Amino acid sequence: MVKMISVRYGAWSGAGCSVSVSVRLVRGRAFEKGFDVRLAPWKLLEPFQWTSSNRVIVNSMSDLFHDDVSDRFIVATFEVMAVANWHTYQILTKRPERMQKLLKNDLEFAAGLPHIWWGVTVEDKKHGLPRLNCLQQCDVAKRFLSCEPLLEDIGTVCLDGINWVIVGGESGRGTRPVSREWIVALRDQCICANVPFYFKQWGGFPKAKLGCELDGKEYKAPPPMSHLKAPSLKRRRQIRFRLTARLKVDYGIPRCRDYPAHVR
Repeated sequence: MVKMISVRYGAWSGAGCSVSVSVRLVRGRAFEKGFDVRLAPWKLLEPFQWTSSNRVIVNSMSDLFHDDVSDRFIVATFEVMAVANWHTYQILTKRPERMQKLLKNDLEFAAGLPHIWWGVTVEDKKHGLPRLNCLQQCDVAKRFLSCEPLLEDIGTVCLDGINWVIVGGESGRGTRPVSREWIVALRDQCICANVPFYFKQWGGFPKAKLGCELDGKEYKAPPPMSHLKAPSLKRRRQIRFRLTARLKVDYGIPRCRDYPAHVR
């Protein structure tokens, strides 16, 4: 069974704002190093450590295509995802223009890979719909939308080429409320277009209080997943060793052992 694992590669940026955030890529305290972009290349090869195939959320609280993340680091990240193809990766961005530009050049090798999903945030009409249009112009194998937090009725949406839609309300203190009618409109459009619909949450504070039922039902349609089995530990180490050497030569990404112990 494929399970969900959240993985953060390198740079961090605050969603929906201009604040840049960065963290050492650890599973514990996320923002222990403050809110400046800070790359952690020694974490790039982490997918090789997992013993089973996973659905991997890349930079779950940030944006891999942030302006302060170099092209070389972005490409190196996708090199890892391309090689560790027994996982399924979801990349969500608010900067699809940069993504589209790289897909025509340095990221062309990753565009057609079915285990890499490319997504954009569509929270409103002004900012979200142009991102959707840009995503649809990207020549990639899999596309998804994250309409979370959904901040207004975004009307009739063209879902051509979209493989999955996630919808949810804003969570936390001082959140902006979401309307049932906005969510239902998106759900019905997904049903008509035969696009899997995933309603994540109503949001609010605490978010668990309102749950995730819509009209008495949970909508948790998952996207198609890769069914490749993770290689043996020996095989993963062999693949990682060759990839590490190439990353060091092609992109200047140091090996993990090249970093002092206190920053790993």
